[in-house]
Amino acid sequence: MPQSYDPELVDSVSELQSLDLVDYRASRAKPRALAPLSDGVTVDDLTVPGRDGRSIPVRSYRPVDAGGDLPVILHFHAGGYVVGSPDGSHGRCAVLSERLGAVVLSVDYRLAPEHPFPGALEDGVAVLQWVHRAGGSQGYDVDRVAVHGRSAGAGLAARVAIEARSTGLALCFQYLNCPQLDPTAVDASMMLTDTAFLGAETVRVSWHHYLGRDGIADPQLVARASPAHEADLGGLPPAYVAVMQFDPLRDQGIAYASRLLASGVAVELHCFPGTFHCSSVVAPTAAVSRRELDEEIEVLRRALAPRSATQPTSH
Repeated sequence: MPQSYDPELVDSVSELQSLDLVDYRASRAKPRALAPLSDGVTVDDLTVPGRDGRSIPVRSYRPVDAGGDLPVILHFHAGGYVVGSPDGSHGRCAVLSERLGAVVLSVDYRLAPEHPFPGALEDGVAVLQWVHRAGGSQGYDVDRVAVHGRSAGAGLAARVAIEARSTGLALCFQYLNCPQLDPTAVDASMMLTDTAFLGAETVRVSWHHYLGRDGIADPQLVARASPAHEADLGGLPPAYVAVMQFDPLRDQGIAYASRLLASGVAVELHCFPGTFHCSSVVAPTAAVSRRELDEEIEVLRRALAPRSATQPTSH
């Protein structure tokens, strides 16, 4: 184990089980208790029309006392494209909704290997299209819509942002935490050993499930699925990219932020020292985890503020 984990995270590291995507059915079957919510948020389970007549489950969080058309955060949960559900980010989505005065829509997208690429992406794009269609009838301000995700959910959010650009669906921001972006990555962080919760081999297994075992060798498939392999990143919405020091996904997040910057996109990049993949979820009371949440709230608050309340963004 690396000796420079944040002191408040060390006990969590020693007690934490690694994510298992080989026996993914067992991982899916593990019970997850939903975090208790305050009375300031109303939670509803919706269905949104998807492609080919499919219904996409979406969990909606809306602040009780907020009026008028509200900004929207389109959230994609973590889980390597293979496990997870809106239950895993239930508490975080409620906090975001209450503290930001925003509607948070948590998408229960299809999971691999039963539904490989492009299933999850199609679901994400379909929900974004519905948000723009529903607009005022649902109390959404379609000029203030952000995508948001963690791990594979952040990779999916980044890809949805690319698809939105090509189809003319407006997005004002993308929040990408520990994004899983590149199935071909062989960078230094993918060489880290003994990383807590998520190891490099688990990342590779995740991509095999999502793209198919031979899909990683198909450049055209990789280019369609992976934000890191998108040739042109110009014209994408501003981004905040958070990476963790002892995370196999660290360097691909840094590389993606650098490419966004080089393409003229406004980007803030933050590497949290002494942390591991999704450590703020495992140890939310640690000071570094609370700082991560505070930054998340602040950057989203600025991104979702009415245009008249923000300074023009310079590129």
